[in-house]
Amino acid sequence: MLFLTIMAAIFFQTPGAGSILGNPLVMMVVVMAIFYVMLILPQQRQRKKMQAMIAALKSGDKVVTNSGIYGTINGIDGDTVILKIADQVKIRIARSAIAQVEASEDAN
Repeated sequence: MLFLTIMAAIFFQTPGAGSILGNPLVMMVVVMAIFYVMLILPQQRQRKKMQAMIAALKSGDKVVTNSGIYGTINGIDGDTVILKIADQVKIRIARSAIAQVEASEDAN
């Protein structure tokens, strides 16, 4: 943010009314570009990463749901997942309700 402040100060100090950044339309485009790079692109990357994680789910994966339930995937049926949370306790949840896959202990 400090860099943007310094750059704005440099551009606005240029003499003359014909300065390119003195045009409000150009400034609006610059601000929109900054918003796109700082807000929209990271959100799109995060959404793609989450979709890839959900698509790669398989039986036996240990997961955490959005509501904080820990369990192991017992089966996958379309857009739903059967999650084993304890002995003899299985629940059916939506695939989109899975927040993260826990790292396996063999990943070391």
